[in-house]
Amino acid sequence: MSDLSIQLHWQRAEPVLQTGQYSNAHTVQFNGTYDVQVDAAPDWGGDPGNTNPEQALASALSSCHMMTFLALAAKAGWPVAGYHDHAVAHLGKNPCGQMSVTRIDLHPVVRFDTGFDLPDGELETMHDRAHRYCFIANTLADSVEINVL
Repeated sequence: MSDLSIQLHWQRAEPVLQTGQYSNAHTVQFNGTYDVQVDAAPDWGGDPGNTNPEQALASALSSCHMMTFLALAAKAGWPVAGYHDHAVAHLGKNPCGQMSVTRIDLHPVVRFDTGFDLPDGELETMHDRAHRYCFIANTLADSVEINVL
């Protein structure tokens, strides 16, 4: 199997590293080319103009689900014309009382070529299949909810 990597860089800007007195802002580089500014979630003092790890996790799941859905739809001969999702990562405490992403909700909207219709329930079934085959969803186990619109 393949190994996929990123580069992460953080540099302290303050004179000393003290609790609550330093910035979590850092850069994540993808493929040696694309730099993304990352910080803590705004509720934890991060810059709301930057992404945060929780958003990145929701993005990874949403992207993986979409790519899996498109592969299955293509195999089934479905003429998908467009796909949109609004993914929401919910923060809270896990059963051990630790802060975590407790759930990620996906809200995919699929557009098809004009004149293409599916029998009732087929779209939901395909999203269920996409969820079962998505690498990221398999990593996260039971903390994903798909709300087909």
